[in-house]
Amino acid sequence: MADTKSTWKFPRAFWVANASELCERAAYYGTFIALRTYLLRVVGLDDVEAGFIAGLFGALIYLFPFFTGAIADRLGFRGSLILAFALLTLGYGGLGLSHDLVPVLGALFLVVVGGSFVKPVITGTASKSSDDTNRARAFSIFYMVVNIGSFTGKTIVAPIRIELGVNNVPYFSSAASLVALVIVALFFRPKEDAVARPRSIGDTFAGMWTVIRNARFTALILITAGFWAIQGQLYASMPDYVIRMAGETYKPEWYANVNPLVVVLCVVWVTQLVAKWKPENAITVAMVLIPFSALTMACSSLFTRNFDILGAVVHPITLMMVIGIAIQGIAECFLSPKYLEFASKQAPPGREGLYLGYAHMNTFFAWLFGFVFAGYLLKAFCPDPSSLAEAERSQHAAWIAGQGAMPTAYAHAHWVWYAFTGVGALSLVAMTVFVVVTRRIDARTKA
Repeated sequence: MADTKSTWKFPRAFWVANASELCERAAYYGTFIALRTYLLRVVGLDDVEAGFIAGLFGALIYLFPFFTGAIADRLGFRGSLILAFALLTLGYGGLGLSHDLVPVLGALFLVVVGGSFVKPVITGTASKSSDDTNRARAFSIFYMVVNIGSFTGKTIVAPIRIELGVNNVPYFSSAASLVALVIVALFFRPKEDAVARPRSIGDTFAGMWTVIRNARFTALILITAGFWAIQGQLYASMPDYVIRMAGETYKPEWYANVNPLVVVLCVVWVTQLVAKWKPENAITVAMVLIPFSALTMACSSLFTRNFDILGAVVHPITLMMVIGIAIQGIAECFLSPKYLEFASKQAPPGREGLYLGYAHMNTFFAWLFGFVFAGYLLKAFCPDPSSLAEAERSQHAAWIAGQGAMPTAYAHAHWVWYAFTGVGALSLVAMTVFVVVTRRIDARTKA
């Protein structure tokens, strides 16, 4: 029996759950990377308004699971996933049909609620389908599936956006969610154990207060939010920046795929490299790398000609974006595993699950800040061409076609990335102070 459990064999419910997770991640990232552009072009918002709504959407995706987990306890795994994918199918479909702000907000709310059921149920299924001998393998499969879904969704939506228009991107996500709904309805028959989540709203708020009272953990949540605010620019500012500075035919969705690719290729050996490091040391390395990723992206402004790489003509923005995003991927490999280790070590005995659950609140703060900040920066330094005067719009079109000079409105577009370099630098300073202060406190405690 022990030998069987130490293999890669898992019950059918585990594989069905991961298949639905792949569809959900493809749907989510496919729409998320195009969401700001959709809000600008279809709904008619400006950069700041689009940044606020997209940021709130992304932030709530990380907040709502703490509340919907209580509902999932009562519905059970299968009922929760059926409800989740039904809401996601309707939400993404409604997003494709909607052109006005109010129905768009309603559709996004359905996506938030539906998506908030998926993560606790899938991870709960992985946990219940494994034991101490193969749980690491179960979650490594889950992590791989998440990245495959992310890669697949962003790859597919690029030609959809270019050939059919950004208004059609949500239909892909609706179709992927419908496929997941059919998979769950036909094949998902798990043992209906409770999901390990708070059983009431009161428990949820009590858990939040428990974490907030841990000043050290709360400080690290806020500090690492700076890291994720920069990483979040793959979805906040990078897509519109690339399209406005290079042209509609360029594919920022594919640039963003460099991140999960690098993570999948490098996370194992980086994790082994830092296995014996203190968590704060590995996190500091990540905080050193992340401002350099933004600075690398800004450096595309230094080049006025395309590069010839192995016979392929490569735009400077393409090259510097890919390098910068690759640096982000490496930094993520240093941060994520050790950050979760730090979270588990801060937890009182028996409260590890609670602390690990709230560890992702850094992404909530990062998405909310990063998207709103990006909206202001884009409006100031890399504006939507449709917001320009007719003469400037014509000049922009000619410049993109290689037939004219850059409009003055875009002369400082790269300052967007200098601003996020500053965010990364401030986060690094805060991390350095955190390490110094906590080590002094620990030294006094030991003395």
